[in-house]
Amino acid sequence: MTRIFPYANNLHPSHSTKGHGKRQGTRRKQTSCSAEKSPDIIMKNTFIQTMQSWIILSRLHFHTVGILPFLLGTFLAYRLTGAFEPEVFALGVAGVILIMLSAYHSGEYFDRRENAISARMHKNPFAGGTHMIIEGKIPARVALWTSKLSILMAFLIGVVLQFVYKTGPYTLLLGFLGAVPGFFYSTEPVRLVKRGIGELFIGFCYGWLPVASSYYIQTATIAPVIHWLWMPIGFSIFNVILLNEFPDYEADIAAGKKNLLVRIGKQKGNVVYIIFNLLTCMTMLISPCFGVPFKVIYFYLPFVAVALFIVYQISKNRHEDHRWLEILCGLNIAVNLGTSLAFILAYL
Repeated sequence: MTRIFPYANNLHPSHSTKGHGKRQGTRRKQTSCSAEKSPDIIMKNTFIQTMQSWIILSRLHFHTVGILPFLLGTFLAYRLTGAFEPEVFALGVAGVILIMLSAYHSGEYFDRRENAISARMHKNPFAGGTHMIIEGKIPARVALWTSKLSILMAFLIGVVLQFVYKTGPYTLLLGFLGAVPGFFYSTEPVRLVKRGIGELFIGFCYGWLPVASSYYIQTATIAPVIHWLWMPIGFSIFNVILLNEFPDYEADIAAGKKNLLVRIGKQKGNVVYIIFNLLTCMTMLISPCFGVPFKVIYFYLPFVAVALFIVYQISKNRHEDHRWLEILCGLNIAVNLGTSLAFILAYL
């Protein structure tokens, strides 16, 4: 017995109670000590949580839809003319990011009402905002001011590009074409998103504009091929916005947010989405006729398959299931990013 249970003597009631009491006391002391965190640890944890909230509010993963077309324009400038200024490129990317930050932060501020309704209805990561403001993690006024500060900083970058780096007389104009619709997409009193035309501005600002402006600040010109090449990018980002409006449809109606989908309804919205998806594929597949290297077709074929898969699922109304809709929203963004990526790979 001793060999099998070497501590059998501790099982005597008197020994057990005393030993257990001492151990419990020690544990309580350790727990109370660990619970009393120092102010430095509390401040560090608060800082980390605040930074995480700001990162979520800024939607950093959605910046790719603006940065990738900008990279495309820069790469085109290098491949077609040999021009590439790293400092100009870096400043240009910073300007694009600041404009997107301004748009995203103002959207979080002015969409608080519909976002609060959406939060009670679904948790689609592609719609309904980030919830950072409505959950009280970021003060609403601060988000509005960071939106204004971001657009101001983007303007200053434009001034530096045009007058210091001499990128061309239309540099600031191109910047305004992106900054003004971006800032006023959600901002009152203009609020393009409730006019039924905000989606069209998004197609332009994330399609033609980043490709043309990034090419322009490197070369002070815009290559003719860009006027065709942007179309599948613009059509696909239009569809990203349109499909992302489906999860918020009821919330937008309740809040009086008359975006394109609310104005035309879900049934017509399905038709518009399918038309623009087919336009994306068609303009991409015939782009070699307008000067794009033919190998773009090979790189784009997987994304054609994804785009047609989405069309099929929508024709079957699978997007009425919130789980399917979330999957389709993610695939939709993949088609947009894949379109820009296919063009970049075609020019390698």
